[in-house]
Amino acid sequence: MPPGGGRMSRGFLTEEEKQNRPTVTRSLLKRIFSYLSPYWKQLGLVLLCITVSSVFALFPSILTGKIMDEGLIGRNMKALVTYILLSFGLTLGANLIGVGESYLNTWVAQHISFDMRNQMFRHLQKMSQRFFTSTSQGDVITRMTSDISGVESIVTNTFTSILSNVLTLVVAVVAMFQKNWVLALIGIVIVPLFTLPTRMAGKARWKLAGEAQACNDEINGILNETLSVSGQLLVKLFCREKDEYRRYEEANGKMIRLNIRERMAGRWFFVVLSTLTGIGPMLLYLVGGILMMKYDSSLTVGDITVLVALLGRMYGPVNSLLNMQVEWIRSMAMFTRIFEYFDMPVEIENPKLPVPLKAPKGDVSFRHVSFAYEPDRMILKDINFELKSGDCIAIVGPSGSGKSTIVNLIPRLWDVTEGSVLFDGTDVRSLELGELRRAIGVVTQETYLFNGSIRDNLLYAQPDATEEDMISACRKANIWDFISSQPEGLDTMVGNRGLKLSGGEKQRISIARVLLKDPALLIFDEATSALDSISENLIQQAINPLIESRTSILIAHRLSTILAADEILVVKDGKIVEKGQHQNLMHAGGTYQELYETQFMKSGQ
Repeated sequence: MPPGGGRMSRGFLTEEEKQNRPTVTRSLLKRIFSYLSPYWKQLGLVLLCITVSSVFALFPSILTGKIMDEGLIGRNMKALVTYILLSFGLTLGANLIGVGESYLNTWVAQHISFDMRNQMFRHLQKMSQRFFTSTSQGDVITRMTSDISGVESIVTNTFTSILSNVLTLVVAVVAMFQKNWVLALIGIVIVPLFTLPTRMAGKARWKLAGEAQACNDEINGILNETLSVSGQLLVKLFCREKDEYRRYEEANGKMIRLNIRERMAGRWFFVVLSTLTGIGPMLLYLVGGILMMKYDSSLTVGDITVLVALLGRMYGPVNSLLNMQVEWIRSMAMFTRIFEYFDMPVEIENPKLPVPLKAPKGDVSFRHVSFAYEPDRMILKDINFELKSGDCIAIVGPSGSGKSTIVNLIPRLWDVTEGSVLFDGTDVRSLELGELRRAIGVVTQETYLFNGSIRDNLLYAQPDATEEDMISACRKANIWDFISSQPEGLDTMVGNRGLKLSGGEKQRISIARVLLKDPALLIFDEATSALDSISENLIQQAINPLIESRTSILIAHRLSTILAADEILVVKDGKIVEKGQHQNLMHAGGTYQELYETQFMKSGQ
């Protein structure tokens, strides 16, 4: 929808729309109509309703002539009442049919939108991490909401408007020519002239509304920055309340001035339009009177009245159809934007004939694995290691060395560029994605909790988990003492993204959630790096027993965690540069010793 929405003419394209005008092809139209085809019966009824209601709506104007000639001038009360009642009945019938048409139209539009949203959501669920890390979240939500909602408007307004307006014009023109071809020609010639002031005014308002939209975006930006939790805190700490108020007041004043100019723009054009609209009927009365009095004795007062009424009914459809090209381009552009997402390839796909994963053990093997997010930027280079069931390995290295990327390749959040990752002896690309990911539990540095209760977040991992299962998992995660101390217990609300909880509490709940999943392989990706020492200690107390009883991979900076691992992998610049246990690596004089001396010893370990 363009800036200004319903407050302005939609008959103009923005510069961006002109530059990005879509190419309408046969395949595009075929694809669009593929969404309409399942509802062809309902659309057929819509077409019938539009046809009948358009004809019915014009008949009262045509019957005006009968009312004038036979009822009023002919002083025939029976004819007057009959034609008035018939006109009323036809008007009522047209309106009732219009209600039915509106319901069917809305029903079809909503179901097409329903189908497209489901298809879009299903498709986005299949997209790899590459898509979500490279695409704006706002853009994804806009395609899912505004763009698909726009499809409803296309079905309910654009398509039906074209049909309704064309039918109205055709019936009106035919009726006018049946009455008098001379007056019909005059009407056809002058009607388009009445639309020019509307378009001129609309163009002026369109430009102002564009500026108003930009100003509105600026205001929204100020509100988002200064009224958010973090923004308000920054404003208060730096004592910038007055400065922010002045900034908001200035933007708000600019918006008011633009709104006034927009609403007043084109008023002179509308004065001209109103004048011309009044001249049109006067012109038909004048020419009609001359014809009736001097040249055509068969032309009646009623005929002229009908022609004037039909002329008035033509203004709206003609103006609408003149703007229809713009609506058509916008509609095609909207479908094109939606189809762009549908056409994005699914990088991580299930194999056609997956190898079954029965009783997973958690064995992991990396064989000559290389990986790149972009073709010319290799992140991992020839990674080789083995993790046997029941063992634990720790991966350490400088920031940005590729530690998290390694573990993300196991559940196929990304696919390797070269080499292979094996899980229980099978290439992960040959396993069914659901089975593979159910066998792997990951606790990340950035904990995400849904806006609900602790129970809701735990059940996300295992919907059929019992109360005892949840309590047991919480005890193992060292969080049950906290939960049981809350008045609501497991039903304690965590807030948006878990903001009502501390970082350590969130992290331990996330560990409990992973434990409910009961995975064969546990991955802790810097699970304590962003926490204070007390929270870190509590989480460490939860992690230590887990890595003794399960196959696990640790990406950690805490020495005690690393010491508990069966093997330590040292990663630097995307390569495993050292392997071994702590004592051996400490005397190797390599990267691990450097990390220990600069990082671990400083933390007092």
